Amino acid sequence: MIQIVADTTCGIPLDQLLAKGIHVLPQIITFGDASYRDDIEIDTDTFLEKLIAAKQLPGTAAPPPALYGPIYKSILDAGDIALVITPSEKVSGTYRSALVAAEEFQSERIHVLDTGTIAGGLGSLVLQAQLWAQQGMDIETLKSSLRLMAAREKVFFVVDTLEYLYKGGRIGGASRLFGSVLQIMPILTVRGGQVEPYEKVRTLKQALATIIEIDLAVCRNNPNAHLTISHCAAEEQAKQLKVRLERELGLSDIPVFVVPPAIVVHAGPGVITTSCFSVPE
Repeated sequence: MIQIVADTTCGIPLDQLLAKGIHVLPQIITFGDASYRDDIEIDTDTFLEKLIAAKQLPGTAAPPPALYGPIYKSILDAGDIALVITPSEKVSGTYRSALVAAEEFQSERIHVLDTGTIAGGLGSLVLQAQLWAQQGMDIETLKSSLRLMAAREKVFFVVDTLEYLYKGGRIGGASRLFGSVLQIMPILTVRGGQVEPYEKVRTLKQALATIIEIDLAVCRNNPNAHLTISHCAAEEQAKQLKVRLERELGLSDIPVFVVPPAIVVHAGPGVITTSCFSVPE
């Protein structure tokens, strides 16, 4: 059997992942000398309170290799295969940490996959991997299928400010927008595993309208779109997106997730993102 190992950057609530039998690793949030696991020691609401009060931006760290060890051991002891599904190596050290932990075991039954994405898209890949594993798909086919699916992702997001991405070193090709954003609301995407600019508009309303148009074009007549919405401190805007997209697409179950602290550190409060997957060619 294949057991799936994920981490909190996939954005899916911890209880939902555990209920499906998915192993979950935390990201580490640091405020000065204090550090917190973002699975059991700090949630997004508490994080935002600390962020507002902090004099300096907090830091993040990938789950240390030591946290992977017991999970790997339990999976191997059960005679199973571990598939670790990580966020993009270009925005997180999680992939490297999982590999370092795997080196201690020297087992061909531990597989680590860099998805090249994060948040809602990563969450969709984790859930799909769990479904395929339960259906009995072999490990090589599963990894290949996930790579093909990841290549079809369309992720777009808006942030209140590029400051968090810039100071956190996660701004990628969008850095050329920094310093010229007083009169624009940039729509950002993820390409090649890093943040890139997609389009520049004037207002948040225009940005959300553009994202809706893109999502509608991708998701219409596409039963495998896996459309998700994620946000932090932007509940009303996320709700508007959900209502409009569900009405236009004839859906009633588009999930809305709260962006976890490790992503808010770099995207900032007010981030709104959608993720979906285009039809296979």
